[in-house]
Amino acid sequence: MKKLLHAGFIALLALPMVALAQAMPDAESAEFCQTVQQILANTSKVSENTIFTDMPSYRASKPAADPLQTYQVVSYSGTTPIMVSCKVKAADHIRITYGESAAGEQLGCPVVEAMLQEQAALQLDAAGNAEAANTLRGFVLEQNEPYVKGSSYLSDFQLSFVGDDGAVHISSPGLHVDYDSWWSYIMPERFIGQTYCHLATTDYLKALATGAMQPGIVMTTVADAQVTPAE
Repeated sequence: MKKLLHAGFIALLALPMVALAQAMPDAESAEFCQTVQQILANTSKVSENTIFTDMPSYRASKPAADPLQTYQVVSYSGTTPIMVSCKVKAADHIRITYGESAAGEQLGCPVVEAMLQEQAALQLDAAGNAEAANTLRGFVLEQNEPYVKGSSYLSDFQLSFVGDDGAVHISSPGLHVDYDSWWSYIMPERFIGQTYCHLATTDYLKALATGAMQPGIVMTTVADAQVTPAE
């Protein structure tokens, strides 16, 4: 499988203009994974995005190309949204469905996480907390290679952790299977042409940077995972 582009200057230059022109939407809005779809596939197409309020429905969901359908679930700690999980379509499946000009280079989940990191830092700057903003910009974004098996994407993982270097590390694991790949010969069609991501929210990043939350949280996709804010 072709290696996906990751966070960094070259990858950010490759982002579609729609992503560069605006901030990431609120984590709890349907526009969030719509925007993730546009960024990762370098497309201007807008998906029909569904937000689930139970984890089993998200686990079972499979994005579709025609019509373009994507899926989202938000994980919470108390009332704080800490992670958004998106299931979107791969760039090559969009091109095959709508034409070569409909999508561009396929990008990886860490690219979106880099955008969220900078957005969160800018919000702290705007709030007059330059120290926390600098702390946040020092977080190390893991360059997670995407899985090809859904069970791996849905397994438990640390969203943040303190590395051997003493820095806070942020994970953004995902899944990617091209539509036009050798996997298509052994996988049912609903399993190919898919891109999934788990993404730490700006709220969570800011909470880590200010000390309101500590790194080390383990995320899970079990049936009773908290996917609605606590009352």
